Amino acid sequence: MPHLITGGARSGKSRYAEALALAHPGPVCYLATAELRGDDAEFAARVEHHRRRRPAQWSQAEGGRGLAAELRRRDAAGGLLLIDCLGMWLMRFFDEDGGFDTAGFEQERAELLTALEQARGEVLLVSNEIGWGVVSASAQTRCFVDELGRLNQQVAAVCRRVTLVACGLPLVLKGGE
Repeated sequence: MPHLITGGARSGKSRYAEALALAHPGPVCYLATAELRGDDAEFAARVEHHRRRRPAQWSQAEGGRGLAAELRRRDAAGGLLLIDCLGMWLMRFFDEDGGFDTAGFEQERAELLTALEQARGEVLLVSNEIGWGVVSASAQTRCFVDELGRLNQQVAAVCRRVTLVACGLPLVLKGGE
């Protein structure tokens, strides 16, 4: 029973997903997807801020490139997986020079979509909605925006519920009661 939660930078999407996870009566596992590269102290501080916000009773795992395999390992009836976030997961397929592992990503994306369709427990997926701005002059950025947009559409198609968060407010796009 997957639920995609998307929104812009600092929109409140992660906090919204965390609030849903806190209300879940069963066990919660947080699957982090961010990869720290280089000496980006500001990004490392963001990751640490997210870590400190998580309750101690939640289990935690790293969802590297093989996110579908980790989802399958951690999925359980009555449990909840919070995957934060798909944009950071997509970044794992870009190398330091901006090259994109198209074949590797396509295979992992297909496996993720299948794993989501077969999930026994609740799955909350956080993603970024970034395609609303100006088309970038950078080929790498255009590739990222295009691939994340396609990924979000494909994940939304298999999700029971899709929520857009803006200004900290959730707007249900799919699956509203």
